[in-house]
Amino acid sequence: MTDSSEHPIICLWCHPRSMSTAMERVMRERGDFECFHEPFMYDYYVHRKQAHMPHFDVDVSQPVSYLEIKTMLLEKAKQSPVFIKDMSYYIIPQIFDDKEFAKQLTHTFLIRNPMHSILSYFKLDSNVSLEEIGLQAQWRHVEWLQNQLGVDPVILVAEQIREDTEGVIKNYWQALGLEIKNEAFEWNTEKAPEDWQQVSGWHGNVSQSKGIRKPNKENDLKRQQEFNQLAKQNPKLQQYLNHHQPYYEKLKSLALN
Repeated sequence: MTDSSEHPIICLWCHPRSMSTAMERVMRERGDFECFHEPFMYDYYVHRKQAHMPHFDVDVSQPVSYLEIKTMLLEKAKQSPVFIKDMSYYIIPQIFDDKEFAKQLTHTFLIRNPMHSILSYFKLDSNVSLEEIGLQAQWRHVEWLQNQLGVDPVILVAEQIREDTEGVIKNYWQALGLEIKNEAFEWNTEKAPEDWQQVSGWHGNVSQSKGIRKPNKENDLKRQQEFNQLAKQNPKLQQYLNHHQPYYEKLKSLALN
């Protein structure tokens, strides 16, 4: 049995290119959590070698196995509240065999329209796999939490955060019993968090930004046109979208209002 932590461990389980790093930045700017950027990435890509991740400079000082990462997080939570931004597909199926650890986590989720996230991912890694799109794993994760632990996790939608950043995130904090901290919405752009350096190629925009940007309908239309053009050349993009869209819709139906 795992030793219980003294402080909460809040997890934001995401899929790639879901605006998750921007949400992580908000949580970092609160100043009351020790934050971790995808610690279980090391188990998936380095320890188990499930796929190759470009633009990833491995930090040899980081724990790499599921057990080592879990132990590190529990130790940190003995000292202060912990927030991690991570991907569901990194920890499935291991988490399904580790109810004791799962019970010690506060599980929350973030989703984004998969057409936008797939397009964004493909530009950075044209070899992206079906699993790495990530929404199916999130749905499996949510279903397991509901059925095995009786937990209905908070689910956020990226597009809703962009429409009403403060309103949605304050609702998120309230749902988690966290103090409202308005200073978290404006970011210090002088220096990005150190642990972003290992994957800096993925997070250029958010590293330079001062906050979450409002939606732009013209840009969204351009993305739709760009996706359609790319999908003609790369049919797997449409296949990926067709596969993950139903999971996105299921998750969205459970999202925080």
